[in-house]
Amino acid sequence: MGKRNRNRQKNQQDRNGNSDGRTRDNAGWGAGYSEIIKENKLFEQYYQGLKIVPEGEFEQFMDAMREPLPATIRITGYKSHAKEILHCLKEKYFKEIQDLEIDGQKFESPQALSWYPDELAWHTNMSRKILRKSPLLEKFHQFLVSETESGNISRQEAVSMIPPLLLKIEPHHKILDMCAAPGSKTAQLIEMLHSDMDVPFPEGFVIANDVDNKRCYLLVHQAKRLNSPCIMVVNHDASNIPRLQVDYAGKKEVLFYDRILCDVPCSGDGTMRKNIDVWKKWTTSNSLQLHGLQLRIAVRGVEQLAVGGRMVYSTCSLNPIEDEAVIASLLEKSEGALELADASDDLPGLKRMPGMTNWKLMTRGGVWYSNWSEVPKNLHTQIRPTMFPPTDPEKLKDMKLERCLRILPHHQNTGGFFVGVLVKKAPMPWNRRFPKAAAERNARAGIGAWAETVTLAPLFHLLSPPPNPIPPPPPISSVTGNRKPRPPATPPPAEEAPPVASAGGKPEEEGGEAAAEDAPQDPGPGSAPQETPAEKAVVCGPPPSKKMKLFGFKEDPFVFLTEDDPVFPPIQAFYELSQAFPKLNVLTRTHEGKKRHLYMVSKELRNVLLNNSERMKVINTGVKVWSRNNDGEQFGCASGSRRRAYTPSPPTSTPASSAKLGTDAHTEAKKLVMGSIVLKYKPDSQ
Repeated sequence: MGKRNRNRQKNQQDRNGNSDGRTRDNAGWGAGYSEIIKENKLFEQYYQGLKIVPEGEFEQFMDAMREPLPATIRITGYKSHAKEILHCLKEKYFKEIQDLEIDGQKFESPQALSWYPDELAWHTNMSRKILRKSPLLEKFHQFLVSETESGNISRQEAVSMIPPLLLKIEPHHKILDMCAAPGSKTAQLIEMLHSDMDVPFPEGFVIANDVDNKRCYLLVHQAKRLNSPCIMVVNHDASNIPRLQVDYAGKKEVLFYDRILCDVPCSGDGTMRKNIDVWKKWTTSNSLQLHGLQLRIAVRGVEQLAVGGRMVYSTCSLNPIEDEAVIASLLEKSEGALELADASDDLPGLKRMPGMTNWKLMTRGGVWYSNWSEVPKNLHTQIRPTMFPPTDPEKLKDMKLERCLRILPHHQNTGGFFVGVLVKKAPMPWNRRFPKAAAERNARAGIGAWAETVTLAPLFHLLSPPPNPIPPPPPISSVTGNRKPRPPATPPPAEEAPPVASAGGKPEEEGGEAAAEDAPQDPGPGSAPQETPAEKAVVCGPPPSKKMKLFGFKEDPFVFLTEDDPVFPPIQAFYELSQAFPKLNVLTRTHEGKKRHLYMVSKELRNVLLNNSERMKVINTGVKVWSRNNDGEQFGCASGSRRRAYTPSPPTSTPASSAKLGTDAHTEAKKLVMGSIVLKYKPDSQ
């Protein structure tokens, strides 16, 4: 027997033969796991010192943080039968569990969230564990599971519903969700996009991004429940997400988003009620390490936001280093291009605290710093100036940080959350300052879209422009694969030096990005400027750029079909498709062989896919509309209808039964052969 096996056997004997006689069989559920104590002295010291909780409420705040988080559900708002599901919940299931008592604990009937529109969100003081385990709630739990899988209900934390509501989405909006996984907010964005059921293909779309390849598939699962042709899931680092192009009237233009959701990675101390691991892992160092990443993601977001557009920055952290400090830094860098929107009249009924205008910073050792000048030099790599509030009182007043929203757990029995709503009034200053000069430099260097994908310089370089910008590497020839010769770049004059780009690349001109990206890759012979001694001296530069590494699974290609593709005639004849059917919006995932599955996307997403296939890694998009079935060839069509874009499911978990059909319908059902039928559900008027 090996040493490892002997140790394992010894440990097993220790567990089963301990002095109190407890064994694996009689230890009860959860044996072998030590209970996490919901105490963290550093957490209490920090937030008491910051005074984020109104005076006299800190004990209530801590008591609420130690209680389990209530279960919350949201009825899918764009479904035509949402009111019927709501009626079913209120009149049947909620009445059955009213004033229910389990193990001596009394549970209240579910209550509607007062601030969510149309009573489409509900919460109960039952925890998710009680819902899953109690036999008395089995029917209710089965109903929730069934309707969640069909896309009629989403189980989502209450505070997580706030950011999409504050975006004020309309069907024509182009939306970017920068850090989207696991996808509950993304699902909410899709629902809002389809709020008008009379419009089958909205002009807008949702691009949902996440840096984690595996978590992207959680996004796909969420999106598939809603069967929308207007969703695309991509896999990129949000701080470096590429700028996309679209074809407009035969001309390539840069895609700017009307709405951006920037729900950044955070320390998560607002989630202690459901993620109890945070109690033992939380330190002040967490926010210091995340602040730079959060700022880079936020800056990249506002760069891609259209003028007049709205970006919601949110975290599930209560820490001002991750919240107001990021917003303040954004506003300061924008030089008036951004402003905080006043959301005080939005979501009436939601209890919120105003944003903080003064805060300080504490190290893991309990040392406080009120401003950057107090920080010792040996901590300058951990603590940055952007983590402190602005020192200029007038500048601080103009920022109106009190317009931010902080949700405290004890006010409405929720998790902790922070939200800031930013509106873009003008192009960002590093985009508008010297657009022509930057475009000319890019064209002369032949870098084109390379400026989109360079790696961000260290965060502290965001505060001031570098004295000598490093020239980009020369582009790669699409024919030979070799690098094209590039004349050394001339350093711009000191007053024209643009700031280093934030997360995502070099500064891009919002009025002239398209010009820069459409610049010819090869300037041609004789067009290069004469070299000067200063140009010859520029010999330093980064190593040749490597091809971008794609982590995770290798995705199949997205191939759009042509109108004369041979797959269409049998489908069109069998299903009697209208001549107006958008064949150009149908795609498959293979270049060769039989097309097993056909997918449908909106016209706008088709435009994005066709013009950016080399710029982004797409995980999934569109709705599966047909799947190949070889048994159907005898009927003249091998493609079976998989699903329609918007297939409503009746609000019931009862299996379908043909015996319950009326006499005429039952007779017609018996005549059915292989093919497709449409069942129209008519809700009971009562």
